[in-house]
Amino acid sequence: MCRCPFSLGVGAWQPQGGLAFLRAHCLAFLVPPCFPLAGKRSISVTTLTSPGNIGQRGILGCTFEPDIRMGSIAIRWDKAGVAGLVHEFKGGQDHLQEQDASFQGRTAVFADQVIGGNASLELRDVQLSDAGTYRCSVSTARGSGVAVLRYRTGAFSTPRVHVENSSSGDTLQCEAPRWFPRPAVHWTAYSDAGGYLPHVANTSYELNAENITLKVVSFLHNVTANATYTCVIENNIAKATGNIKVTDFSITRGTNLQLVNLNAESVSSSLPACHWMLLLPLYLLSI
Repeated sequence: MCRCPFSLGVGAWQPQGGLAFLRAHCLAFLVPPCFPLAGKRSISVTTLTSPGNIGQRGILGCTFEPDIRMGSIAIRWDKAGVAGLVHEFKGGQDHLQEQDASFQGRTAVFADQVIGGNASLELRDVQLSDAGTYRCSVSTARGSGVAVLRYRTGAFSTPRVHVENSSSGDTLQCEAPRWFPRPAVHWTAYSDAGGYLPHVANTSYELNAENITLKVVSFLHNVTANATYTCVIENNIAKATGNIKVTDFSITRGTNLQLVNLNAESVSSSLPACHWMLLLPLYLLSI
């Protein structure tokens, strides 16, 4: 069975980062090709993606077999359920006359990298509603191809952990400004000797002004010196940790943010000839 996922779009401004950004932040997924149209060669098109962070810049990655003839390259991004285009680039310039209103002013291609095979789109100010299934279609003098992927959106941020002193004992506070969906929070605590330390934590969630994301605050009580404490915040989009090592003489901190990969396949393919009305049902059946 031919299974194909999607990608996302961008506008008339020039994005930054390009393929280097994709390699650092995205994952590619390969799928079997569909049957090409008679007389038309199929070129390889591959999608790459990572979850989008609400309000931030997102990349919907797509690469294809390079063609040095810029005038022959046409790139088109569509989203399932959206009547207009996400983005169209052909003949070396954007063609946004049919762009859907929900994407206007928010999309762009890496124009200076298209000739090298980069059909990726950048999306500014990622919205929760941007989640969905996208299609990247590429046509060159060599042939044409299509790839689809599922784009997820949410909110995630690294936590800040610090010590609060009081007469009743030291407390650690772990605070992260933006999360969605509502994440789970837990702590780990180990002494320098490697032993597990029992601990009690209280966590609260506060709705931010835009009425979507949540501010997360968690307190760990009865903190002792010569131990390492870790605050873990995670949902189905991302996992973040804040570490703090407390000794009698110093405090050392560290943070880490990790995006969660899709269990379902994001797909790339080299199927110029698969009709869009066939692609989407096949993809939906595969997840």
